[in-house]
Amino acid sequence: MSNNTAAEIRRQVERFLPKVLKPSRYIGSEWNVIKKDWDKTDVQMVFAFPDVYEVGMSHLGTRILYHLVNSFPEFICERVFAPWVDMEKEMRDRNIPLYALESFQPLKAFDVVGFTLQYEMSFTNLLNMLDLAGIPMRAEERGPEDPWIIAGGPCAYNPEPLVGFIDFFLIGESEEQLPEVLRLVAEQKKNPVSRPDFLKKVAQVQGVYVPEFYQVTYKEDGRIETIEAEAGVPTMVEKAVVADLDQAFFPTNPVVPYLEIVHDRMMLEVMRGCSRGCRFCQAGMIYRPVRERSPETLLKQTEELVRATGYDQIALTSLSSGDYTCIQPVIHNILDKHGAEGVGVSLPSLRVDSFDVDLAETVQKARKSGLTFAPEAGTQRLRNVINKGVDEENLLKAAEAAFKKGWSTIKLYFMVGLPTETQEDIDGIVDLAKKVANLGTKLGRRNITVTISTSVFVPKSHTPFQWEPQEAGSSVELKQRYLREKLRDRRLKYNYHDVTTSYLEAVFAKGDRKLAPLLEWAVKHGCRFDGWSEQFKYDVWMEGFKELGIDPRFYANRAIDYDDILPWEHIGSGVSKRFLVEEHHRALQEAKTIDCRYEDCTGCGVCPGRGVQIELKG
Repeated sequence: MSNNTAAEIRRQVERFLPKVLKPSRYIGSEWNVIKKDWDKTDVQMVFAFPDVYEVGMSHLGTRILYHLVNSFPEFICERVFAPWVDMEKEMRDRNIPLYALESFQPLKAFDVVGFTLQYEMSFTNLLNMLDLAGIPMRAEERGPEDPWIIAGGPCAYNPEPLVGFIDFFLIGESEEQLPEVLRLVAEQKKNPVSRPDFLKKVAQVQGVYVPEFYQVTYKEDGRIETIEAEAGVPTMVEKAVVADLDQAFFPTNPVVPYLEIVHDRMMLEVMRGCSRGCRFCQAGMIYRPVRERSPETLLKQTEELVRATGYDQIALTSLSSGDYTCIQPVIHNILDKHGAEGVGVSLPSLRVDSFDVDLAETVQKARKSGLTFAPEAGTQRLRNVINKGVDEENLLKAAEAAFKKGWSTIKLYFMVGLPTETQEDIDGIVDLAKKVANLGTKLGRRNITVTISTSVFVPKSHTPFQWEPQEAGSSVELKQRYLREKLRDRRLKYNYHDVTTSYLEAVFAKGDRKLAPLLEWAVKHGCRFDGWSEQFKYDVWMEGFKELGIDPRFYANRAIDYDDILPWEHIGSGVSKRFLVEEHHRALQEAKTIDCRYEDCTGCGVCPGRGVQIELKG
């Protein structure tokens, strides 16, 4: 296209939209959408979610940052999502560049394109979106006329596989960090300095990682020799943290899609962080410390959300909503005030050991949908290894209470391939599932359905299991087949994750800079939407590893020594490496670590200068 103006892009898109699946993904103009005059703003940013609209619009971080940036009169923030394969084909056939929903402006016209990294399997979508936008994938090939390409989110805690594509990463929570960065971009537009000088300024902002200022050298065997920071930038990039959630920005007039999205409801963030200390859980480590919103703030925000959205369901979100100190009074107050208007409450994350059947009944008074619990492992020994503070008695008591109150559908989540796992642990999954089903039958419940879902353990950065290998795919597949056979019962339903997808996820979760050429190669050979089973091209990926001489087992299946330099060694999550090593030792001792919200400090390092309390086996 010779004319890539917003008006021309809109005209072209409107001509073929009836041909694509779910055209409302691509038109914007939803309820509460924000449209600003470009000429009256200093910085234009587009928030890019590297997955389809329904997934991106269900992400709370998208909602927060979109409205946060737009709350500043000098900034504009628009949205873009990865177009599905049919839409991409139509756009490429007509030479239409990727555009933002609010204005139809091409991404190339923005000052900043900000990606959120929620899942390693979306990395190819990020590069494909840059290509579709006509923006060079590699930072070194971009000029002053191109936007700054930035990224944040949980996967930014190991940003190394994307080094070379992203100008700088935002590590941690962006509510205060992002506006500061955009002010520096505005200053750069008015009084330009060289790229290195601008990036040196940006690198002074808390949690901003500019990879080109960090040089990595390697040993002959592929392990990292050194990571050295240039003068003038932090040797350790420490995450940004919002200290007071009550004072933090939270949008109460979110965009309401016309299309049904994955989580199609109001979302209210009741707390941030988790102190349970599950050793496989990256979120539980990187989002520390625990911070809560006050009931008064939550009730005020609920009132505003109900008025601004028209939704009849409000989800109280966090990593573990049942751990919110005032969960019961908040739910009762919301229902007392808004229940007559047909507004219900949902709790997306219920823990077995803090399950309250009366609370669950209050929440699901109108319709008893299924209850979901996550024992994670089939035996108490393995639950101690992963520090999952629940036992079989907790689960059976919760199930019994639920069956007695009228529930007949329960989902149980487990992981396969956890460190130290044995055949006894796999048999424990079968045993627990049957005990739950038998309990329901004994209590006279009809049409019982117990769904057992197993995911494949993926070791993640900044966790006590970051040194662990992922179990070989062939071994995990044997366990999946065994479970499928043993769980044959009309009351039981078994779902499991694809082993090959989890294998690639592990490669990038533990990967380094040497994977960047593979990502570029994969995109050029048609890889995109790798997290979607119908689009995942495992054979193409394996061909790429072979062609580029990269051994995926080096990343996914290698046990790492404590004294090895990790690819993310220079990224600070606030949790000390010493603590993670100690936690790994405790895991191998099958020793539990106590939750610091209810007992003494565990010494993770997020709150410096405090003591340590652990419970050792025996």
